[in-house]
Amino acid sequence: MNNHKTKAKKPISPVLIVIYILLVLLAVLYIAPLLWMLSVSLKDNPELMAAPFSLPKAFNWVNYAEAWTLGKLGIALLNSVFVCGVTLLVSLFFGSMAAFAIGRMRWKFSEAMGTFFLIGMMVPVHCILIPLFVRFSHMGLTNSRFGLMLPYITFSLPMTIFLMTGFFKSIPGELFESAAIDGCGIYRCFFQIALPLARTGFFVSGLMTFINNWNELLLAMVFISDPLKKTLPVTLTYFVGPYATNYVQMFAAIIIAIAPTVIVYCIFSNQIVEGLTTGAVKG
Repeated sequence: MNNHKTKAKKPISPVLIVIYILLVLLAVLYIAPLLWMLSVSLKDNPELMAAPFSLPKAFNWVNYAEAWTLGKLGIALLNSVFVCGVTLLVSLFFGSMAAFAIGRMRWKFSEAMGTFFLIGMMVPVHCILIPLFVRFSHMGLTNSRFGLMLPYITFSLPMTIFLMTGFFKSIPGELFESAAIDGCGIYRCFFQIALPLARTGFFVSGLMTFINNWNELLLAMVFISDPLKKTLPVTLTYFVGPYATNYVQMFAAIIIAIAPTVIVYCIFSNQIVEGLTTGAVKG
């Protein structure tokens, strides 16, 4: 006879059931438009007009080839990778250094500088678009990738500094004190102690910077007029004509444009969640 008593399973709380249902509905709400765009990109235009919400009768993968060729997405993709890559590297390098100075170094105006950079997060790009374009026109920076990267870096730095400051503040101060006693200078403390311990923050701020700049449209449309220098979001507007629009090719181009960000986000989603919670522990 088995004398071991089996533990009764605890009933699931009704509140937890409601939370799960809401999360499932929220997931469907976000995933459904992506699945619908994928379905539309595999149809032809008559089938789309006849049944826009039905599954495609045949998978027309030729839409992706035509969108890639006719829309010149290859050049636009290289432009986006170059602009976003340089912006990412520069903003992470200078943003992390500024965040370390604000979060770990003791100097008179550290708190004031942190507040100053936070103000940069509150300034919408629409408010400075016209004066920025006029100034860049006088300096000859319009219609150039470098002129586009400057505002990208400027608007990426406040978020990078804000996130990285929280990560640097969460590092125990005893580590830096011990390193200073052993003769470690400020630069070695930054590169050999702070950066390795805050690598999760690099994932978070780096991904947010990359995704925001990859999907940016307004600045790229205003500052770049040469078709060979336009980024991917601007090139997508070419599929919409004044008299006719090839919807299936347009949706195929949209899928191509959002695929890199979706893949990167899915790969590093755990690091993003971990980084946001870690950076909010202290500071």
